[in-house]
Amino acid sequence: MPHPPLLGQLRRLLLPCSSVVPIAAAPSTVRCLSPRAMASTVASQVHPGGSVAAAEYEDVLGRLSSLITQKVRAHSGNRGNQWDLMAQYLQILELEEPIAQMKVIHVAGTKGKGSTCTFTESILRSCGFSTGLFTSPHLMDVRERFRLNGVDISEEKFLKYFWWCWNKLKEKTDDDIPMPTYFRFLALLAFKIFTAEQVDVVVLEVGLGGKFDATNVVEAPIVCGISSLGYDHMEILGNTLAEIAGEKAGIFKKGVLAYTAPQPEEAMIALKQRALELGVSLQVANPLEPHQLKDQHLGLHGDHQYVNAGLAVALASTWLEKQGHLDKIPLNQTGPLPDQFISGLSNAWLQGRAQIVTDSQVNSEEEDKDCSLVFYLDGAHSPESMEICARWFSHVTKENRRMPSSMVQSQSCGNFQKILLFNCMSVRDPLRLLPRLVDTSMQNRVHFDMALFVPNQSQYNKLGSNSSAPAEPEQIDLSWQLSLQRVWEKLLRGDKGMNDTNSSETSQVFESLPLAIEWLRTKARQNRPTSFQVLVTGSLHLVGDVLRLLKK
Repeated sequence: MPHPPLLGQLRRLLLPCSSVVPIAAAPSTVRCLSPRAMASTVASQVHPGGSVAAAEYEDVLGRLSSLITQKVRAHSGNRGNQWDLMAQYLQILELEEPIAQMKVIHVAGTKGKGSTCTFTESILRSCGFSTGLFTSPHLMDVRERFRLNGVDISEEKFLKYFWWCWNKLKEKTDDDIPMPTYFRFLALLAFKIFTAEQVDVVVLEVGLGGKFDATNVVEAPIVCGISSLGYDHMEILGNTLAEIAGEKAGIFKKGVLAYTAPQPEEAMIALKQRALELGVSLQVANPLEPHQLKDQHLGLHGDHQYVNAGLAVALASTWLEKQGHLDKIPLNQTGPLPDQFISGLSNAWLQGRAQIVTDSQVNSEEEDKDCSLVFYLDGAHSPESMEICARWFSHVTKENRRMPSSMVQSQSCGNFQKILLFNCMSVRDPLRLLPRLVDTSMQNRVHFDMALFVPNQSQYNKLGSNSSAPAEPEQIDLSWQLSLQRVWEKLLRGDKGMNDTNSSETSQVFESLPLAIEWLRTKARQNRPTSFQVLVTGSLHLVGDVLRLLKK
């Protein structure tokens, strides 16, 4: 049986809806049924694409979960572990020739590769091309990873292509050629979906690293891109920027043009060296300038997105040029972009990245109309992205700038409380994450009144069931969250230690995410003149769990 951390991954990785821990004090909390419980009520309902039984979807999720290895992500064997099997999987699925015909844009990087891919796809779709986009991870539903023309693949098509791949692989695999692991299967499924749907362009985001990533079976992409590099997944990719850059540069292909966002010198040297070895023309894509958007705003918020947008413009322009669509590309690198480019950039959308969501349970209540509870969600999980996240949060919460008009608080709500809701994977070093968050926030004159540390909601949910967090507190392992709290308190108090002040005044550890959310709702209801601004960060999985709870 998988160990507890893996169980946490299963539900978070796959289920489109996880159950909420019942809270007596919150009678208005909506309980989310498991797919099995929903089956009897929705099986007869007809979706636009046909009748899709929830029980079948649950079955598929269960089979996908069986592909998640018990080997933890940090295991050294993950680095190229039997990567050559991918060629055999392609043979079994008869995908070699279809993949060779795909017009692919391949993107690796540490920070911003998902945003870069999203911008690139949106630009080309705005230019009139049919698109396929493969990204990871998903936040609420595994189908988010597969977008056709900007929309998550339908359940009907997802099930159709899943069974096609699953049955063929099950028939042909054995002890010598085992079933592909989870991410490799999803990559193979993406290739099947995009080739069968005959999209004009496929934008592929690398899952981890580059050289040994499942997406790197594409031998002749049209263009490659490297987004901003930094220290992440060091347990697999290496301890220096040069080593990390070398792994990311593994997607370079001889004779294929490549672009990179501006990089630290150590990383740039490594990228150039690899490009030189392969005879690859490597060019730096400059960040986009605001004036190039003709008074429009990027669809993804944050100043750092201009770096990702600049890389996306270079990738999309190169793809258009290589495909012979010279009339659609920008005339120069510094002038205003074509309207189709601007439309694509301004309409791009990606959940969990600099996303602002109000809590409708609190904000819609008549007695609390003069206060609010607003969540600022960003899946930052590296030191560099933590700094970017802190700058974004500081910027958007100052005088409510950049907030949608529907989210602006009443003038009578003059007090503000800034609260951090945090968790990160245990393979990450909080001493590299939390100091960057605190220091950058202080530099921008933002102070957190309270920090809440929680386990991911999915940690206690077994895939395909309606199980929830253990009822007895002693059954819940909060040692990691308590460690995060100690780091936080030490940051706030310096060398004074934790015993000088009661930590409950500045931080708390909750046994579950729903309990933390309910605590926040209670605080907001009891303090009507106050607006609570909650930054959720440290883990995309945590961001997904919060979104799931808020959108019930």
